[in-house]
Amino acid sequence: MRNSKLRIKNFELLIIFLSLPLFGWACASEQIRQQEEQIRMQQEEIARQRREIEQLTAAQQREERRRRDCNRAFQRFEQAQQAGEPGKAAALYRQGLALCPDDDVAHYELGKILQVMGRSQQAQREFEAALKINPNFHDARRQLENIHGKVQNAK
Repeated sequence: MRNSKLRIKNFELLIIFLSLPLFGWACASEQIRQQEEQIRMQQEEIARQRREIEQLTAAQQREERRRRDCNRAFQRFEQAQQAGEPGKAAALYRQGLALCPDDDVAHYELGKILQVMGRSQQAQREFEAALKINPNFHDARRQLENIHGKVQNAK
């Protein structure tokens, strides 16, 4: 009897001993699954950050290109201010605005030149463009009102 209890006890210990690796494997398997999920989430975050860096880099490159274009445009604007002939000045302003279309002062100056040349409709478009860029541009608004006043008086 004692022998049989000892055998049962030894058998139980054997079962427990053999079960430990299975239990350990199950725990390790869950740990591995959690680590794999964590790695997947980190890879997604890395990919998101890379996309964000690429977008920022592209935006910086666009801004730098715009800055260079506007610097070239300012050279045209300066040449236009020194040009003695309105037609040449208007052409230089248009060249500059093709490079840097968001310059409200250049639109305004071109509008003034066009108005002197008798091209009121084109001048009006330039003053409107200046006001679209800078709604607080009072001189452009005044010039636009002058054009509208002349049109009203002509009727």
